[in-house]
Amino acid sequence: MNERSGGSAGRTPGPMQVLRAAREQLAELTGMEAESVSSFDRTDDGWSLTVEVLEVQRVPDTMSLLASYEVDLDPSGELTGYRRVRRYERGRSDRTR
Repeated sequence: MNERSGGSAGRTPGPMQVLRAAREQLAELTGMEAESVSSFDRTDDGWSLTVEVLEVQRVPDTMSLLASYEVDLDPSGELTGYRRVRRYERGRSDRTR
């Protein structure tokens, strides 16, 4: 197939491989498991993702603290940087602008 789908040459990983690699690498670096990926883009430099991570588990679960991390990966799916951009309680929705 084409380069984006990670064809037979395997030079460029496909989106699912990149998502899995990003979650695994972020968990290894931070010690926190990713709950979900809320955005995913291919960039000129590789990939950019926003990953939601459970930072502090509380009871009830709606009071648990989650965080959004921007994660950058190179074209082969290796993590090149990450940063926390938002921290919030699970039960709170985004404010309307």
